[in-house]
Amino acid sequence: MDFSIGNEWDDILFEEKGKEYFHQIEEFIKREYEEYTVYPPRSLIFSALKYVPFSDVKVVIVGQDPYINPGQANGLAFAVSDGVPLPPSLRNIYKEIENDLGVNMAGKSGELTGWAKQGVLLLNATLTVRASESNAHSRCGWQRFTDSVIAKLGQREKPLVFILWGRNARSKVSLISSSHCIIESAHPSPLSAHNGFFGSKPFSRANKFLLSRGQTPINWEEVVSFGLPKYYLGTGKIIRG
Repeated sequence: MDFSIGNEWDDILFEEKGKEYFHQIEEFIKREYEEYTVYPPRSLIFSALKYVPFSDVKVVIVGQDPYINPGQANGLAFAVSDGVPLPPSLRNIYKEIENDLGVNMAGKSGELTGWAKQGVLLLNATLTVRASESNAHSRCGWQRFTDSVIAKLGQREKPLVFILWGRNARSKVSLISSSHCIIESAHPSPLSAHNGFFGSKPFSRANKFLLSRGQTPINWEEVVSFGLPKYYLGTGKIIRG
């Protein structure tokens, strides 16, 4: 399997990808795709990193693992492929955008590539999952790898925003320098959204921080982009389109 990313992340993560645990991930994932149905498609495993190079990241949103149902996972945390009905957590995210920013998200796609184009890194802690089995790959080593991604961003000199929803994401705080903006709350899942997610205003808070640091805020209404890199599903190579 080709585990290259195709931008500056390859250099930044070169040492990490040379470690023994990462070689074990590669072998494990190869077997999983051969023996089971695994999401997202192989070429989209590193979509979050492919879409947003290290120096372009403005906001990091940490998810848990990909969706487990057919046609949903596209490699971006919380996102689904265009045309797929919004999962409950994403519906609640859109509700909070409406309440926070006073905009109408009704009928919007869940693709979220428009956020990625603007510098929002939608990073799942675990990058793959076996169909119908949540957390099936949570112990294969992915979290060590994505922790290294968060840590490198967390020590970056240029300030950025980390949005951490739920216990798993909030456990990453120790990886992040205090020079960055850290926004924590409950997870947007229907099980916890009313216990601190709704009303947390993460989107306006993120934009306020970016503006205070002289950066362009995120247009959270723009959830689809047609100008991002496209991927050949068979090869994972990047083309511009």
